[in-house]
Amino acid sequence: MTTRTLETTHELAAFLRSRRERLDPYDLGLPPRRQARRTPGLRREDVAELAGVSVDYVVRLEQGRGTRPSADVVEALARALRLTPAERAYLFNLAGQRPSTADKPATTAPPPLARLVTDLSPLPAMLMNHRFDILAWNPEMTRLLLDFDTLPSARRNAMWLCLMHPRIRALYADRERVVREGVAHLRTAWAAHPEDRPLTDLIAELLTGDEEFAWLWGERDIKVNGRGDKVMRHPDAGVITVRFEVLVPLEDPDQRLLVFRAADDESRSALERLCAR
Repeated sequence: MTTRTLETTHELAAFLRSRRERLDPYDLGLPPRRQARRTPGLRREDVAELAGVSVDYVVRLEQGRGTRPSADVVEALARALRLTPAERAYLFNLAGQRPSTADKPATTAPPPLARLVTDLSPLPAMLMNHRFDILAWNPEMTRLLLDFDTLPSARRNAMWLCLMHPRIRALYADRERVVREGVAHLRTAWAAHPEDRPLTDLIAELLTGDEEFAWLWGERDIKVNGRGDKVMRHPDAGVITVRFEVLVPLEDPDQRLLVFRAADDESRSALERLCAR
């Protein structure tokens, strides 16, 4: 074993023991013990029963002798030990596994993030999930791009709009670059969320319905671009160059906060006139 493997194996063992010992069996609805024990928390037998694994396996993990647990076992242990989201992510990292996100798709904006999008006015801002579904937006973003309230919820997707919606298709001066980067982002998200059925359905729809997307998808470009400039030919305000920033909230790492700022004085004046309407 490498030094790194030994360190993470020992930390995995210690972390499992510490989280088991901090739990009160009464809080989990477990039957009372016949006699008091010196060791606090749950017994290894309790954890094994709650996680659906053998007691011997829990013992070996807590002693640093077990093989690396699978993602399913890590998930079962995280549920049994009532881990917080941060603790769950830490356990997956120690085990060298990637957590599944299929059972908790990000389909709504958490209220604090929705308020933040509103509070960012007069800067155009919107919140998206990892598959580019638009979850929240402020009035300035609708004036710059599109009134998302007029769209069915299934069509509030930035990638679909860029490829399929006539207004958005004509908006970007360097549309080829914008679409290419968007497809590369989408492929990166798909690799990180292979079990996300809505995401795979979106990709399948675009592959069959848009030749440009199918060609770019076949290029297999990978890119995560968190900032840059975009030149827009707005039908009401003329040419506007915006500088975008994409921020990822720590509490909701599968969501992205997109904020636009004017890149020059002329664009700032045009954006102010547009948003003042």
